[in-house]
Amino acid sequence: MTKKLAKIVLAVALFLGAAQGLKAQVDVAFSQFYANPLYLNPAFAGSKVCPRVSLNYRSQWPSLVSAFTTVSASYDQYIDALHGGVGAILMTDRQGDHAALSTSSLAVMYAFRFQLAREVWVNAGLQAGITNTSLNWNELRFPDMIDYVNGFTGQTSAQMPEHTNKWFLDFAAGAMVYSSSWYAGFSAAHLTQPSDGFYGVTKMPIKLTGNIGCLFNIAEEARRTSSLGLGTPVLSPNFIYQYQAGLHYFNYGIYLDWMPFLVGVWFRNGIENADAFIFQLGFQQDYFKIGYSYDVTVSKLANNTHGAHELSLGILLPCPEKKHKVKAIRCPSF
Repeated sequence: MTKKLAKIVLAVALFLGAAQGLKAQVDVAFSQFYANPLYLNPAFAGSKVCPRVSLNYRSQWPSLVSAFTTVSASYDQYIDALHGGVGAILMTDRQGDHAALSTSSLAVMYAFRFQLAREVWVNAGLQAGITNTSLNWNELRFPDMIDYVNGFTGQTSAQMPEHTNKWFLDFAAGAMVYSSSWYAGFSAAHLTQPSDGFYGVTKMPIKLTGNIGCLFNIAEEARRTSSLGLGTPVLSPNFIYQYQAGLHYFNYGIYLDWMPFLVGVWFRNGIENADAFIFQLGFQQDYFKIGYSYDVTVSKLANNTHGAHELSLGILLPCPEKKHKVKAIRCPSF
């Protein structure tokens, strides 16, 4: 078998594994967790108080013909009259050659804010959304179509589903507890487990996410800028746990925020195997932030997938005048 055909076979196996039963893949896992805060937890809505725009792009396994690409855009801000933050997130995920399987969703959320104790606040968020999943049957490739000399030249015995386009409602909830130097949160997605399969009823598995982190000022004294024009260096260790469909993922990371530069390193693993190292680099100036990350795969797929690339763009808009001072969640920004 040629190397090219071997990659094709691997791509088919990965795609069928991710779309078993011809349903959408287990939820997308972004590597710049805090650059896409509303996706991490709806309780982040309004967490920066001022209006915020977040744009994210992820390309996973780019060396394969059936790569996964995801684009998301979100907006959120705090509103005094509602005593909380509102937000919206639009996301499109494409899997397989020529987007054989694609999923698009739009969700809105509200996060109520209240003070739990002195210098400790809580954000409690609810989210509702609508999702569309579509299947391009003509772009699917099955193992029984493979000719080991000429590639995909045969016909498949698989039967096309009656419907290749589905719409469904989806709901999520989450909470964040935070102070000026630490934060912790928990969220649950797909609470009603809607069916996203094309053959009968296939319930989406609930996704659980927990995150915790803190910030340490490592300068001898707090200062806004140094003689080199750099801000106060801040270290932020973090841990994120995710569970879905019987899979456990543990993410351990640390950030260095030394304005205007941001760097981060993460390691992700499951119960039985390591998955990837994640290296991040960002630049922030005033209200503008851009970030890039690369996943270095260390699992058995390391020599075939070329990891994952991710880009983020964040814009913090001018804050409207507020009647009351509102405490923002101080956490990493990518």
